[in-house]
Parts: sequence; structure tokens; C-alpha cells
Amino acid sequence: MKTTLTKLALGLSALLLTLGTPATSLAQQTDPAVQAVMERSFREQGIAKLDRIKQDEFQALCSDEKFRASAAGQKKAEELQKAALAAIKPPSDGKYLGDWKAGEAVAQSGRGATWSDTLKTVNGGGCYNCHQITKEEISHGTIGPSLLAYGKMRGNSEPILVYTWNRISNSKAYNACSNMPRMAHFNLLTEQQIKDVMALLLDPASPVNK
Repeated sequence: MKTTLTKLALGLSALLLTLGTPATSLAQQTDPAVQAVMERSFREQGIAKLDRIKQDEFQALCSDEKFRASAAGQKKAEELQKAALAAIKPPSDGKYLGDWKAGEAVAQSGRGATWSDTLKTVNGGGCYNCHQITKEEISHGTIGPSLLAYGKMRGNSEPILVYTWNRISNSKAYNACSNMPRMAHFNLLTEQQIKDVMALLLDPASPVNK
């Protein structure tokens, strides 16, 4: 009985200490037990290194729902988004659109960045995993919105080109907790590949816009 009461008292003390801790100090912290499990469960192999299980600021923020919903969390999200947006590089030659056919190949491919790949492996975007893009492809995910008629509905104005480029490069620049891979931030796609995906979405000749 005494042991049970002692455990309850310790638990209550821990809870009170947590409740009394400022929200900012609770942010971006990983439970040591969870971190230990992660470290035991993963191993380095090939190009996949253990740094992949360490959260960056965006991931830490989005893993802490309580902090994220707080005023301090929302402020942090805005700061991270602003910094991410400023870090996105526009096309080096000023041209946003490449070849939509090559873009379709990028969207279809899910290769790259795994332990069985090499640094020379050409990465794909895996875009169909989350989006409907063309009517012809019926095997697609629904985590992200449908992109059918993306360019047909929006046009090719400068703001649309810039916004779409930024979204593909680092979607977290607009939504801190976006599930979309940060294609340019993590060098998952090359500049040319992003241009080709841009053409898939925006070129009037692309099946996306038919």
C-alpha cells in the first residue's frame, strides 16, 4: 500500500512540475524513452544514416501538439515558415517550366534516398503517392489534394509560378506541418526535375490540363 501511495505521489509531483513548466521549455523535446527505442530500432546502412531519426525544428514543433496549438507554438511556426520561404532559391536561369513528359516520369517514380540506393541513384518525386495528377493514372493517393487541371484553373502568372515552385521546393514554407516532402530543402529533386514537375502541372499541353 505504501509503495502504491509513493508511486502516486511521485506521479502527481511529476505532473505538477510539468504543468508548472513554461510552454516554451516543453517545445521540441523528445521523450528519452522514445528516442532510445528509435536508436535501437534503426541502423546505418548505405546512404541511410542515423541522423534521419533526429528531428529538425519543424518536425519537433509538429510532434508536440500541445505546444503547436499554443500562442508560442503558433509564433514559432510563423518564424520557421518565414525562414524557410526566404531560403528557397528560384530557378538559376529564371525559367520555371521544363518538360512535362519528364515531369510525369518524376511524378511516377518513387526511387531514391533509401538504404538500397546510392548517391548516384536518380530520385523520383513519388507524387502519385499523395495526389491525383492525371486522369489516366488511377492508382494514386488522397493524402494531398487532387492536382487535375492545376494550371488550367490557375494560369501561368508570375505569382502562380513562384508559389508552385516554392510549394514543391519546401511546402513547409506555407504550412509548418505539411506532410509534403521538402524536395529542394533535402536535395530530393534537382532543379531540372522540379522544373519538369512544374511543367507537368502548368503546361497547357500537359495531360493534367486537358
